Amino acid sequence: MSRGKRDITLRFLAEPGDVNFGGKVHGGAVMKWIDLAAYACSAAWSGKYCITAYAGGIRFVQPIHVGNLVEVSAKVIYTGRSSMHIAIGVQASDPKELKNRLTTHCIVIMVAVDEDGKPTSVPEWIPETEEDVKLRDSAIKLMNMRKEIGEEMEAHVKYLK
Repeated sequence: MSRGKRDITLRFLAEPGDVNFGGKVHGGAVMKWIDLAAYACSAAWSGKYCITAYAGGIRFVQPIHVGNLVEVSAKVIYTGRSSMHIAIGVQASDPKELKNRLTTHCIVIMVAVDEDGKPTSVPEWIPETEEDVKLRDSAIKLMNMRKEIGEEMEAHVKYLK
């Protein structure tokens, strides 16, 4: 994969070891796949090692079944100085039919770090289409909402210590 690539899709089959007690793929397994795709996307964009800073707004829309072909798509939708907002979509299908259905979606924020683990700059992503502008604007709106939620959550954190 070349540096500066904005999007990536990981594909694999859901295995029996991914199943929860209800017989569907465990949400934790899906979250792991999301994190892997976010890392691959952010590393390809920045050309640097990246760490997960935030994963939020995760929506489990439909279950994934063992044997399903799973596609986890990741796309850069906003960049800060060292951070990249990555939109993630998870789709699944019976490999005999290949009729993809959305199962999960969310936003993940990745931060590029240097050899000492300190944040380091990333290339700026500039929207080129009307859809790109909408995605960027949505990422900014969500970022502002997270700041407000973070301030509210501080009241709860002191009780968890």
